[in-house]
Amino acid sequence: MSKLRLLVALFLFCVGMASAQPTEEYLDDPVLFTVGQTPVRVSEFLQIYTKSNQQKADFSEASMREYLDLYVKFKLKVQKAREMRLDTLPAFRSELEGYRRQLAAAYLVDREVTEKLIREAYEHMKQDVEVSHILVPCSRDALPADTLAAFQRANTLLQRALKGADFAQLARDSSEDKSTKEAGGYVGFVTALLPDGYYGFEKAIYSAKPGVVPYVVRSHQGYHIIKVHSFRPARGEVEVAHILIRKGDSEEANYLKRQRADSAYLAAQRMPWDEACMLYSDDQVSAAKGGYVGAFGINRYQRSFEEAAFALEKDGAISPPVETSVGWHIIKRLARRTLPPFEEMRRALSERVKRDSRSEIARRSLIQRIQREANFREYPQNLQTWASQQVDSIFHTFRWKPDSTAPQTPLMQYGNRIYTVADFEEFLARSSRERMRGLGLPIEQTIATLYQNWIDEAAIAYEESQLDKKYPEFRHLMREYEEGMLLFDAAKIEVWDRANTDTVGLQRYFDEHLKTKYLWDERAVVSFYTLKSEDSILLKKVRDFAAKNGPEDVLKKFNKKGEVLVRLEKTYEKGRNKDVDSIWRAGGMSEPKRDTATKTASFLKVERLLPPSPKGLNDARGYAVADYQDYLEKKWVEQLRTQYPVKINEDVLQALIKR
Repeated sequence: MSKLRLLVALFLFCVGMASAQPTEEYLDDPVLFTVGQTPVRVSEFLQIYTKSNQQKADFSEASMREYLDLYVKFKLKVQKAREMRLDTLPAFRSELEGYRRQLAAAYLVDREVTEKLIREAYEHMKQDVEVSHILVPCSRDALPADTLAAFQRANTLLQRALKGADFAQLARDSSEDKSTKEAGGYVGFVTALLPDGYYGFEKAIYSAKPGVVPYVVRSHQGYHIIKVHSFRPARGEVEVAHILIRKGDSEEANYLKRQRADSAYLAAQRMPWDEACMLYSDDQVSAAKGGYVGAFGINRYQRSFEEAAFALEKDGAISPPVETSVGWHIIKRLARRTLPPFEEMRRALSERVKRDSRSEIARRSLIQRIQREANFREYPQNLQTWASQQVDSIFHTFRWKPDSTAPQTPLMQYGNRIYTVADFEEFLARSSRERMRGLGLPIEQTIATLYQNWIDEAAIAYEESQLDKKYPEFRHLMREYEEGMLLFDAAKIEVWDRANTDTVGLQRYFDEHLKTKYLWDERAVVSFYTLKSEDSILLKKVRDFAAKNGPEDVLKKFNKKGEVLVRLEKTYEKGRNKDVDSIWRAGGMSEPKRDTATKTASFLKVERLLPPSPKGLNDARGYAVADYQDYLEKKWVEQLRTQYPVKINEDVLQALIKR
C-alpha cells in the first residue's frame, strides 16, 4: 500500500522518475510563487519541470504556464497536508525514512573504486590460472600473538621457497591443506571469481609470473605461500549430456562394464542419442532427460570428466568412454559458452562484487574520503582512560550496562558533530552479541575492534546526514518522495475516501450531472432454457412452444409433474455475447446443445430488445465515483486557493520563458 501511495501521488502530479541532470541552483534563486506564506523558488520549479517534461521541455510560455498551474495545485495540496500534520504521523515518518535509506545507499559507495573492482574481476575471468599453494591456517579472530606466529611460520616457508627449496616437497612436509598436501600443494586450474574471503589469493595469483613464488597471502583460512605454474584462456562453460556405465564390485565386472561402455559409444554414433541413453545409461535420472547434465565450468566435476567435456570441439560431438571414480561416461557436447562482453556482465558482476568481501576495499575508501572531508578527529587518551575502567569479567557479558550518567567525554568528531563516551556505550549496548563474542580475548582487543566498527558506522551515518547538502539531486528526490506521499494521504482523506463513502452526495451529484451521461446500448433480454432430458421429441415440443409463448407459460406447461425445464434470464448489450449476437432479434432462438455428461439439452431465446437508455447509479457506479472524485478535487482546489492565496512573480516567470 505504501508503494502504491507514492506511485499514485507522483503520477497525479505528473512527476516522472526517469534519470535527468537536476538544474543547478541559481545564485540568487528568486521566488517564483508563494502558497500562503510558503515560497517556491525557481531552482525547484525548473528542476521538476525539466525532469517531468524531458525532451518536451521547450520553455515556451504555453508549456511553462500549463506546468506552473499543475505545480501550484500540487503545492496547495501539500500545504494542506502539512497543516493537517500528516507529515508528523509515525507511520509516515517511518516510511519516509525507509525511502531515504534506499535512496542513500546509491550515494554511500565509492563508485570509482567499485568500478575498478568490477573491471578487475572481468579481466581476471578472461584467464584460468594453474596454481599450487602451502597453507598455514589462522582464523580471522585469532589472538594477535597467534596471528603473528602463523605469519612468521608462513614467511619462513616463503624464504625457503625463494632460496630454491622444492615447492612440492615443502607442501607435502608443511602444508595443512589436506586436499592438496599429498599432491605437493597442487590445486590445478582456478578461475575468477574465487569464493568469498579469497580476494587476496585471487589478486596475487593473477598478478604473479609463472614459476615465481611472490609473497605470503592472507585469506579467511590463513596464510598461503603460492606458486603459479601457467595461464590459459578461460574455458568458460560447457553444456553436456552423458551416458553412464557404473563400475562393478570386481575386476571381472569392470571388464564387462568397460565393454558395455564401448558398445554404448558405438550405439550413440549410430542411433538417436536419446534412445542410446535409455538403452545403456545407468544414470536413470538423467537418462529420462536425454542424459542431460547441464552447464558447468572448471573444477565442478572430476578432472578426467572435465577435460573430456572441454576437449569436444563442436556441438553434437561425442567423446569415447571417459573413466571417473563412478564409472565410464560417454559425453555429448550440447553447447559451449565463452565469456560474454563486459557490458553484458556489468550488472551481474556488480552484484557479485557487492556481496563479496572485496567490496570492503570500496567501503574503506569511502570511509577514508568521508574522514578527510569531515576533518575527522580522535581523542585516543580519552578512549584509553575509559577502557582502563572496564572489567573483563563484566564487559564481555550481559551484565555490562552503559553508564547511567551518560558521560559527555569526547572520543571522536566528524565535522561539528562530537561523539562522546555515552554515544560509544550506546553503540556497545546495541552490539552486545559482538561484545560477548570477545569472551576469552583480551579486553583491549575487543574494545579496539568495536571502537573501529563504531568509527565506521558513524562515518556512514554522518555522510548520510550530509547528503541533502552535498547532492542537490538527492535533496530534490527526497522532497519529491515526501511531498508525493503527503499529496496521496491528503487526497485520500479529502477526495477518494469521501467519494466512496458519501453515498448521499454521490447520488445527488449523479442526479444533477450524470443522469444522461452513461447510456446502455441496445440490449436483449435472453432466456437460457435447460431441459433435464435427452428426449429429442420432448426437446422439439419445448422449443416449438417456447417460440410462440412467454417463459411463464413455457415453465407452467412442462413442469406440471416436477422440474423438467429450468430457465435463467440475463440481459446483454449488443456485442457482449457472440451466441446472443447471432440471434439478435426479438424471438430469435439458438440451435440446441446437448451435454451427454449431464444428459441435458439447452438453447437460448431472445425474449425482447430494449432500446438505448440511461444507466442508473448502480449500473454506472465505477464511472460515477471517478467523476465525483474529479468534482470533489476541483472543489477542494478552489477551497485551498481561498485558504492559501497564491502569488505568482510574473517578472521571474517571464525571465524563464524562451521566446
